[in-house]
Amino acid sequence: MEQFERARPDSYYPVSPNTVLANALSHAPDVLTPRVLDAAPERIVFVVGTQINGAPHIGTSLVQSLTFATATRVREKFGVPVEVRFAALDNAPHTVVTDHLTGHRYMRTYAHALGAQAIAEQIDALYRPFFAALSERLAVPYVVETYSQQQAAKHYRRTWLRVLPQMDAARWWLAPSAGVAHLRVPCPESGCGWSEKYAQRTRVRDNSHDRAIVTAECLHHGAYEVTIAPDGGDGYLDLATLYRNLVKELSVSDTHGGTLHVMVKGGDWVFGSQLVDGALQAVGLTRQQLPARLFCPQIVTDTGAKLSKSLIREGRAPLPEGAAPWMLDTREWPGTVADYVEHLLGMTEVVLSDPRHFFRSYSAGEVGRMMTAPAARSVPAP
Repeated sequence: MEQFERARPDSYYPVSPNTVLANALSHAPDVLTPRVLDAAPERIVFVVGTQINGAPHIGTSLVQSLTFATATRVREKFGVPVEVRFAALDNAPHTVVTDHLTGHRYMRTYAHALGAQAIAEQIDALYRPFFAALSERLAVPYVVETYSQQQAAKHYRRTWLRVLPQMDAARWWLAPSAGVAHLRVPCPESGCGWSEKYAQRTRVRDNSHDRAIVTAECLHHGAYEVTIAPDGGDGYLDLATLYRNLVKELSVSDTHGGTLHVMVKGGDWVFGSQLVDGALQAVGLTRQQLPARLFCPQIVTDTGAKLSKSLIREGRAPLPEGAAPWMLDTREWPGTVADYVEHLLGMTEVVLSDPRHFFRSYSAGEVGRMMTAPAARSVPAP
């Protein structure tokens, strides 16, 4: 159970235990120092992503605000320009159905169900005002890139084509239970976009350095094939989570261009990143070439589980004690976006004030107190 020292009735002070990592650092961003010194970059890009599947929740906002706040500290320490890149994952499942004849599951992504214009409007409504406020407040530039834009880029597709011949070495890292890394190429028929979620009948029939032909089965249109090429081809390249991260991180692993990419994720990614790192090494990266990573605090319920808006909305988990509706939908915050950002940055100051406060989890109730306490500040751990 978390402990707190009360300085006044309305002020809570987090007391965090020591850990091996925290004990080795003076400041949380120091965990990136070896990579920055080794790469000697001309600029540093902090990459943070989230699924575009509805309004953001407090866990998403905390990671994003910590990304901007950490970027400012790294910029001050090393004198290197920084940028935040928001990866908007519009390939998240929008609709999933079961074909009763085969038992196979089919899905449509948000990108295919809503279309590029609706996705852009959703980002503009739910994320850009928040990012713009953080950017202005901390003087850190940012860019937004959807997954649809990323998968269509020549460099990303060339990287995927380069990985294909080495998939026998990587596939058990990407799918330890079955050894099948899910590749999805949605049906190209106009207005369709359905694909087999688990890619049971999706096969790469022919591939070379400049193209791959993929065959698959559509829920409505039967067998089809698409060509994936650096200049586009006729296919949309949708990869399962670990597979996607392998290709994305491999595509930015070269720092010879002067840019160091830092992958910023929530604490629940600590476990999955071990597999991604194994896959990266299986396809040829050295330990020194692995991407720099920063894992942010995770927000958990009173059971220790990650705070999940999906489980709560589906009625499979209760709203934790001390949590408020705005924690599941940031639009419910009782104030402006600028006010929300100020409260978040106040909390990030506490979290970043001591490595012991950063490399840990926080209950939803404690996050609520830290966001609303008028004089929240940290004290050293005993």
